[in-house]
Amino acid sequence: MATNEVVLALLRKGPAHGYDLKREHDGWFPDARPLAFGQVYATLGRLEKAGLVEVVETRAEAGPERTVYTLSEQGEHQLREWLAEPAGAATASTDEIVRKTIAALRTGESPADFLARQRAAHLRRMRELTVGAPERDPAARLARDHLVAHLDADLRWLERAAEVIG
Repeated sequence: MATNEVVLALLRKGPAHGYDLKREHDGWFPDARPLAFGQVYATLGRLEKAGLVEVVETRAEAGPERTVYTLSEQGEHQLREWLAEPAGAATASTDEIVRKTIAALRTGESPADFLARQRAAHLRRMRELTVGAPERDPAARLARDHLVAHLDADLRWLERAAEVIG
């Protein structure tokens, strides 16, 4: 994921400190792995060094000291450029599902057993994502739909793999 650019996008809404950015990120992408606090602060450090964000203030409220960051003019430019570029299509078979299937084939493990377990896991995850009330937030709905579409594509690939290893 383009963590630098996503943090820039989060800051476009206004100045924030790392805790707020982490919480907002996890709200934007509720089905993704939560962003680690260490990753947030490391990213902010890189962005500050690059001149893409600026420190607005450092304050100590009831808890630890918090540094508030804002998007710089250069950061806004970087964000606009990133958003203007189409995301690249997958170009290599480096997904873990592919690697494990190939490893099972090449090492004498049972690829059919792996494929069956993987298929069950994918179906379970799809059910988790599609059961219940639909997401009201269009951005969250789109993120979830993308994840479900990838799971569906993986399931089709798993079926194809099972046919090939037969």
